Amino acid sequence: MENMTTAPKLVRVRSRGQLTIPQDMREALSLDEDTGLNIFRVGKALIMSPKRLQRASLAKGVEREMKRRGLTLKDLISDLRVQREKYLAEAYPED
Repeated sequence: MENMTTAPKLVRVRSRGQLTIPQDMREALSLDEDTGLNIFRVGKALIMSPKRLQRASLAKGVEREMKRRGLTLKDLISDLRVQREKYLAEAYPED
């Protein structure tokens, strides 16, 4: 099994809040200039994790399903309006 940890490495925060992730870490995690990162604070530590963009694969899945069912974008928008009206009627019933 691959070693999932490394020794700490010193990086400096630049004037605009930027820092450079060491190359060996970027390569090990397949990070490139288009990779988004989630960052959060835990006490006095910062934790970063890759945020993989899933929009493209999600969009392709929706497109495939629409094609399979013979739906158009106009059908989806029309149904969205119907569903929104139902939701509003349930959430805010008229007295």
